[in-house]
Amino acid sequence: MHDLVLGGGTVYDGRGARGVSADVAVVDGRIRAVGRGLGAARRVIDVGGLAVAPGFVDAHTHSDLMPLTGPAQPFKLLQGVTTEVVGNCGISFAPVDTEAAETLQSIYGDLACGTELRARSFGEYLDEVQAAGPMTNIAALVGHGTLRVVANGMRERLREGALGRMRALLGEALAAGAFGLSSGLIYPPGSYADTAELVALAEVLRPWGRVYATHLRDEGDRLLPALDEAIEVAEGAGVRLQVSHCKVTGRRNHGSAPALLDRLRAARERGVDVRGDAYPYTSGATVLVALLPPAAAAGGSNALAGRLADAGEREALRASASAGRGLWSAVTPADVLVSRHADGAVVGRTLADLSRGQDPWLVLCRIIASDPAATAVLTAMDLGDVCTILADPLIGIGSDSIPSAGPGHPRSYGCFPEFLGRYVRELGVVDLPVAVRKLTFDNAARFGLADRGRLEAGVVADVCVFDPEVIAHPGGYADPRRAPVGVEHVLLAGQPVVVGGEFSGDRVGQVLRAR
Repeated sequence: MHDLVLGGGTVYDGRGARGVSADVAVVDGRIRAVGRGLGAARRVIDVGGLAVAPGFVDAHTHSDLMPLTGPAQPFKLLQGVTTEVVGNCGISFAPVDTEAAETLQSIYGDLACGTELRARSFGEYLDEVQAAGPMTNIAALVGHGTLRVVANGMRERLREGALGRMRALLGEALAAGAFGLSSGLIYPPGSYADTAELVALAEVLRPWGRVYATHLRDEGDRLLPALDEAIEVAEGAGVRLQVSHCKVTGRRNHGSAPALLDRLRAARERGVDVRGDAYPYTSGATVLVALLPPAAAAGGSNALAGRLADAGEREALRASASAGRGLWSAVTPADVLVSRHADGAVVGRTLADLSRGQDPWLVLCRIIASDPAATAVLTAMDLGDVCTILADPLIGIGSDSIPSAGPGHPRSYGCFPEFLGRYVRELGVVDLPVAVRKLTFDNAARFGLADRGRLEAGVVADVCVFDPEVIAHPGGYADPRRAPVGVEHVLLAGQPVVVGGEFSGDRVGQVLRAR
């Protein structure tokens, strides 16, 4: 007898095949069969009129410490997400020592989900998350920026022995189960690395068969050279490459999405295993310090505050930013919405609003100096570019979700329903079978999740049941935390954790370890 049968739905296998009317039987946390007349079950859930798909795999998140925050926060499960890839953009919270934890807390503390950072090895981090009871499955990357902080602090140049220590720490993390290495080359201290440093680290991945995921050094005026660098790293190290949140930023660069995709295809044609992910929004979210040139943060948050307090330094940084260092030149003050700051009076307001009658650059410097970990929503992309990127077969879906103490970005709470509702059902960017593949099999295969991302006998029964005619996210930038609609049931290893659109209260996610 089966433990559970999902009966009467339209099954999308995750590989891109058209939906078929079938039942799905589950035994001992795995799919036993897909078809008709499967026999009796202890529990049957009628899913007639609904789509039955593999659980969604979020290729790019910053939920590293979300399980340690205490109360259950099911906002990913309510979207149909069953597995999250964390440790992206070069920022992981292990392996770190005490000094590195303090540095990361001061600059990237908003990503810590309100927890206090402390020393831990990568294996200890994985054990701690498992013991806390994650909401979803967690597959973790090691952050290059974190390795650099541990081995070199916030210095721009590597000191003697630093690279060797970074390589050793990376090897230890891979042995503990890390799925690969990530870099964030727009964020200090990752932005201080040269290509040779990245190749030397990526080479550590090769014997393990793990992935190199990168937030490019530039996603605007210098997008193509930045992409060329990422390809050079992967090619030089002999590893597969994941280009994080593929996008084109800055109004003067709008329309450049085909050039980005052409670069990816050309690299594949010469043998580089490269793919990417993207999110379905024309705005992103990041730390406010990313608007400044990377050199501003050299030496850590105290050095940053000192530079921003010095009139001469501020003007030198303005000149560098205006020349394209950092994100300042990609946006206008009206495009910058403060989403978290120690001073609640500035949250939810744009830089243009905060700067009425004042110099926006000086206002920005003042805001960052008073809270270097502050975050913002940045509107800098074109809808046509977003659709072109999302439609490409090389691109999967990753939310780039950032848990935040402030209002946050709607992608954290509705990325997957937004994609299926607006971009698939309304805009027709891709059809539903292809959309499901982008959310499931493509991402699972990319990160080496061999028994997830598809609906077939023998794989883990992570399943999302949704109504393709209803699924959507009603939340916007003013109210991003509104729950999505249309996700009816979610199973984690065969256990219902969302039933009738409501969270069951069960925290049964697993920390996955690469083998």
